[in-house]
Amino acid sequence: MAYDIRLVKLINGETVLGKWDEAGGKLTDVALLQTIPAQQGVQMLLLPFGYPFETEIGGDISLSHVLYEYKKCPEELKTRYLEAVSNLTLSTSGDLKTLSDLAGKGNISDLLKK
Repeated sequence: MAYDIRLVKLINGETVLGKWDEAGGKLTDVALLQTIPAQQGVQMLLLPFGYPFETEIGGDISLSHVLYEYKKCPEELKTRYLEAVSNLTLSTSGDLKTLSDLAGKGNISDLLKK
């Protein structure tokens, strides 16, 4: 299932992202985006919206609390968000290798024999 992930600014000034639910009038599984100054510029940190009292990403925010919706949300940020919500590591098509590549052989049955 594909999710509509949106990056928004709330009326309190915080930048968050979550799953857009137009029918329900809410943003679900909300994560707070914090920027941290670093030597190479700025690092971004995704936290549960209720941090430090909540350690899991969740919760809902009404769309009436959204002040601004960014036109684009970087794909890498969406990927990191989905990894944090699902506790899975997502790979891009460039990262995938076939079993025969991993085995160094053209025959998958040789890999299974080891």
